[in-house]
Amino acid sequence: MKNFLLVAIAAIALTGCTWVQLAAEGENVSLAGVDVIGNCERIGRATAKTLGKIVALERGGGRLQEELLTLARNEAGHMGGNTVVPESLINDGEQDFGVYNCPR
Repeated sequence: MKNFLLVAIAAIALTGCTWVQLAAEGENVSLAGVDVIGNCERIGRATAKTLGKIVALERGGGRLQEELLTLARNEAGHMGGNTVVPESLINDGEQDFGVYNCPR
């Protein structure tokens, strides 16, 4: 019983951690809505995926969204984009983003 309790406490603590760090390439990438990309060039698509559950516990939606956005920003930076736009809802820890190069 003691081991189960320790595992449960560790799992709960881990659900609050952010595993994804913003890379240098992602620092210049911003999040935008579809309404502001009219003058932008579409570069491609980034699919961000992270853990939706840790040890059968659902992760918080805010933390999950933050990690997916960070992953998308990093990928967009690698692709030469400076803007990401969500193109899908989160499904099993995965979300699609359009990658754009917008005038600044």
